[in-house]
Amino acid sequence: MISSRRNPLVRRLKALSSSRGRNQSSMLLLEGTHLLSEALKTCRMPAEIVVTPQWLEENKEIFQEISKKVQIHLVTKSVLKASVTTVSPDGVASLFPFSALPKNNNEATFILALDRLQDPGNLGTLFRTALAADVELIWLALGADPLGQKVLRASAGAFMHLPFERLGSDEDDAIEALSCKLKDAKLRGFQVLGAYAPNTIIKTGLSPYWEIDWLKPTVLVLGNEGAGVHPKIQSCCTNAVTLPHNKIVESLNVASAAVPLLLERLRARMTS
Repeated sequence: MISSRRNPLVRRLKALSSSRGRNQSSMLLLEGTHLLSEALKTCRMPAEIVVTPQWLEENKEIFQEISKKVQIHLVTKSVLKASVTTVSPDGVASLFPFSALPKNNNEATFILALDRLQDPGNLGTLFRTALAADVELIWLALGADPLGQKVLRASAGAFMHLPFERLGSDEDDAIEALSCKLKDAKLRGFQVLGAYAPNTIIKTGLSPYWEIDWLKPTVLVLGNEGAGVHPKIQSCCTNAVTLPHNKIVESLNVASAAVPLLLERLRARMTS
């Protein structure tokens, strides 16, 4: 059992808390029992797991689902705590290769496009809501790292079920890349819905979300928390949609506003 916080394993796990460390090793660190369980539901197996003896004793059913080929690192509680970002780790961390992430869905007819979302909590919540709403693919124009620990925790494991594509190497490149994606979607018959606050002035005019035909192939575009949808991306939208609310509130949190917008398509499909 590893009991020293100077062990190379600790440094290797800590490196995976950064985007650079993940990209260099092509490995993803999942902290905690819930994220491991969600990954196992998708029949994806970790390459390695780091566990405490207490976790093994309390989670025998989960451990039995793990292949005998998976490398097991038995560690003390203090070593695990020194290795991960969770303040009070529950006894397990698992390492997955990037290849375990969901593959891009080229047949998707309901796509969520996120324009430079910065808040990890918002991004993780949107992954979870998107999965609940049967979104089939997410396009990310940079913004928060979808594989950062705050995003993974907020997503509650949704990222292991829902394919995503992060676009661009810098802000200008990301905006251009998403614009190209949206233009291509329009050519393929998609409606591209830009979401805006009710008081936003749009040349084409705003439509309440319930007036949209959500049964069509659809891309829903949500903008940056502060700046909203970039003008270049706005020009790629076929419709402008809004969620009417009390004028006392200037705008809603993007993750909150997304809930009725995303679930409206599911409601339309269930009642059609």
